[in-house]
Amino acid sequence: MLTIDPKTTPTRDMHQYLLGAVAPRPIAFASTVDEAGNANIAPYSFFNAFSSNPPTLVFSANRRVVDNTTKDTLHNIETTREVVINVVSHSIVRQMAVASIQFDVGVSEFDKSGLTPVASELVKPFRIKESPVQMECRVREIITLGDKGGAGHLIICDVLRMHIDENVIDNGRINPHKIDLVGRMGRAYYTRASGDAIFTVVQEVMKVSVGYDALPESVCNSHVLSGNDIGILAGLHTLPSAEDIADMKHNETVKRLMQECGDDKIALRTRLHHYAKSEIGKGNKALAIKVLMFDVS
Repeated sequence: MLTIDPKTTPTRDMHQYLLGAVAPRPIAFASTVDEAGNANIAPYSFFNAFSSNPPTLVFSANRRVVDNTTKDTLHNIETTREVVINVVSHSIVRQMAVASIQFDVGVSEFDKSGLTPVASELVKPFRIKESPVQMECRVREIITLGDKGGAGHLIICDVLRMHIDENVIDNGRINPHKIDLVGRMGRAYYTRASGDAIFTVVQEVMKVSVGYDALPESVCNSHVLSGNDIGILAGLHTLPSAEDIADMKHNETVKRLMQECGDDKIALRTRLHHYAKSEIGKGNKALAIKVLMFDVS
């Protein structure tokens, strides 16, 4: 395993290791205005939500690694203490990329990217019409993390007003496939958070699960089950009773596998583990754990 020491690693390399490892990251498409009212938009992927009450967003406007300069966004925010954070859907990702170009001061990224400015209700910066979610914010605090290239400025924002395109909402909640967000990876890589990329992990957190340590050793050390398979079983709230486990001898698949493997216990275990894995894939984790515990009963 490659070990990285930030103290001896060039900033440009450290930057890319971080971007590649801490990913995907949501993108804050920040809209600001300067003291003269000139509009600016720029994307930032050091960004996330950190509180619901009060609703709080934080993004970082880093100093450029190449020349230790900062974007207009930081200057504007220091001046006005206001920003609109727009999310980036796949439909505007290339226009967002254009807005990331280092145009001269005073040049409108709205004009260059073809995006549409819309007046906000509570703050001076414009919203981006094409963004499916736009959040008007007041800047609570700016925390400077350093004065060298790559250093961040954490911009802590209180959300004053949130605007959501009704077309991305189902039953009062945002549908991830409809909002079709884009996440930032390292280098020039992005990811699209919709379609086959979306999956669910349902795990009740208020009810205690059995945990990894309660599973039979043969399950934890299985050469057939994946770490995720075992994690699903560890998330069960109870293990089957001895009676339920013993009853598996009447299961048609188990009976067939026992007949086919005869006295070969290693072969039987492997076949039972494959059977259990198949049932986990179908969502039948209760049956799967009974099969696996029958193997060691």
